[in-house]
Amino acid sequence: MSAPVGTPSLSKPLNLFILAGEPSGDRIAANLVQRLRETTAVNLTGVGGEALADEGLQSLFDMNELSVMGWADVLPRLPKLLWRARQVAKTIIRQRPDVVVFVDAQVFSAIVAKQVYKAAPDIPILLCVAPAVWAWKPERAQELKPRFREVMAVLPFEPAFMRTAHGPETHYIGHPATHALNFRTDIPATGPVLLLPGSRDGELRRHLPLMKETAIALAKHPRVTGFMIPTPRRLEHSLKRLVSDWPVPVDVITGEGPKASAMAEAVAAVAVTGTVTLELALAGVPMVTTYVADKGQAKRWFKYKVKFAALPNAILDQALVPEILQLEPDGEALTSAVRQLLDAPDIAPKQVDGFARIRTVMEQGTPEDPRVNPAERVLSHWTQK
Repeated sequence: MSAPVGTPSLSKPLNLFILAGEPSGDRIAANLVQRLRETTAVNLTGVGGEALADEGLQSLFDMNELSVMGWADVLPRLPKLLWRARQVAKTIIRQRPDVVVFVDAQVFSAIVAKQVYKAAPDIPILLCVAPAVWAWKPERAQELKPRFREVMAVLPFEPAFMRTAHGPETHYIGHPATHALNFRTDIPATGPVLLLPGSRDGELRRHLPLMKETAIALAKHPRVTGFMIPTPRRLEHSLKRLVSDWPVPVDVITGEGPKASAMAEAVAAVAVTGTVTLELALAGVPMVTTYVADKGQAKRWFKYKVKFAALPNAILDQALVPEILQLEPDGEALTSAVRQLLDAPDIAPKQVDGFARIRTVMEQGTPEDPRVNPAERVLSHWTQK
C-alpha cells in the first residue's frame, strides 16, 4: 500500500505515543492503531487498557486511574492525577515520539498537552474524540489551540461546530462501532434488557442501585426474559459480586463479541448517557438513557442550557430517546420510562427509524465534512527526524 500524500517514507516505524482514559476510548485507540498498521509499522508507548494491550501497548500505569467524571470523583484523586499528568508529559518530552494522540480523557489530556507544548512545541499532538464543548462550554473550543494541532471527531456535526467556535482544525473520522456492530431493524418480541451503568467508579456507585430498582420492577414484564450487564473485563468480578444478591436473573458479560450478541438479542436497554448510547443506536437497540449528576455537573447543565445529553438526540437534534437526568436517584421515573418503551407500540419502532438515519450519517459524514481515514490524519503529521 502506498503512503498517503504528504507523509514521509514508511521505511521506518511510526513512534506513536497514545493515551486513552476509559474503555470506550481504549477501543477507539486500538482501532486507530490497527488502521495505522495497514500502512506502516507502529511502535507504541503510552497509557491504555485491555484493547490497547492486545495491540502490544505496555501501559505506563493503570488506565483506570483516569476514569473519573465530575468534581465529586475528581477532587479526592486530584493530587495523584496531577502527578500522573507530569509523569506522562515528561515521558513524551524525553521520548520525543513522532506523533502523540490523546483519546478522550479531556481534562487530563489538556493538562498534559499544555505541558508538552510549552516544552516541545514541535511534537505534534492530536486529540481524538472532541470534548463536548458544543454542550458545555463553546468558548473552550478556542482554548484547544495551539496545544492540539488537530481534533479527530467521532461525531459528524463537530467539525462544523469547531469552525464556528474558532477551534483547531477538525476532521470527522467516524466511530469504529459503525462497522463493528450489525444494525437490526426487527425488534424482538421478548428478550433481555441490557443494563449499562457506566464503567467509572462514581458512575457505578450512582447508577447500579438505580438500575437494580428498575430491574426488580420489570422482572415480570411479559417481554422481559432477564437482564444483562456488558462490562469491561476488569469489572467482571466486582460486578458479579454486586449483583449476586439481586432477586432477578442478571448476567454479567465481558468482551466485544458477547456484547454485540447481547445487543442483537435485547428487547431494550437502560444506559447512562455517553458513548454506549451511540453504540446501542448503531446496533438498533431501543433505549432509555439516564444520568445521576453530581452538583457540579447539574450546575453546568443549567448554566449552559444543555439541549441534549444523549448522543443519539444530539446527532439528530431531536428528542428521540428519553433522557432521565437526575440529581437524586429516582427509580420510579426510570422504571416508568422503560415500561412505556416496552408497552407503547410506536416508541421503539420510531427510535429504530431514527437510529437508521444516525447510522447513515455516521458512515458517510456530512457533505461539508465527509468521513476521512483517521490513520491518514495521523500520518499527515508525521515528519522525518
